[in-house]
Amino acid sequence: MCKKNTTLFLIFSFLFLLTSCKEDTLPKPKGYLSLTYPSKEYKKLQLERPYTFKVLKDSKIIDKSNNWLSIQYPNLKASIDITYRPVNNNITELLKEAEKLVFKHAVKAEQIIPKDFTNYQKKVFGSVYEITGNAASHLQFHITDSTKNFIKGSLYFYAKPNYDSILPAVNYIKKDILKLMETTEWKPLNSPKGKTVQLN
Repeated sequence: MCKKNTTLFLIFSFLFLLTSCKEDTLPKPKGYLSLTYPSKEYKKLQLERPYTFKVLKDSKIIDKSNNWLSIQYPNLKASIDITYRPVNNNITELLKEAEKLVFKHAVKAEQIIPKDFTNYQKKVFGSVYEITGNAASHLQFHITDSTKNFIKGSLYFYAKPNYDSILPAVNYIKKDILKLMETTEWKPLNSPKGKTVQLN
């Protein structure tokens, strides 16, 4: 009887050790956006505008009326929407309007981080705003020469915002926005405004 109990004890002890060595099964984390981003190559904007700048070569440019346009990233389901306004002694009004559009995202934003931009040689002055959290737009910017031209830009994703999952894409496009601002030049617009067309 004693020998039988000893045998059972050894069997149960072995089974206990065997099961305790297994790793604990943990729930898998939710999947996040994982993309491979190509190296960047830029080209000059091929549209008649009172401004010009460089855009990512692989992006798609949608020409719109009133000197507006959209820089689209089909693979990332994102776009930079560009609006243009001529300055007619109303630069203060335009700056306040641009700031208002930024801070309307403050309700869902965790933080709004502004950064000023200045290029005296090209007469390009502006700011870029990084908006963290689950806001509708995560990057906004404006640039102007303060006397004739004013550009406003906003980054949007065509999906329900989840900041952690799209953060790599935000950082990827942020470099394109900075390149856009750095390469902006103002010029006279001589040709008439065209209809909305799609350019590849």
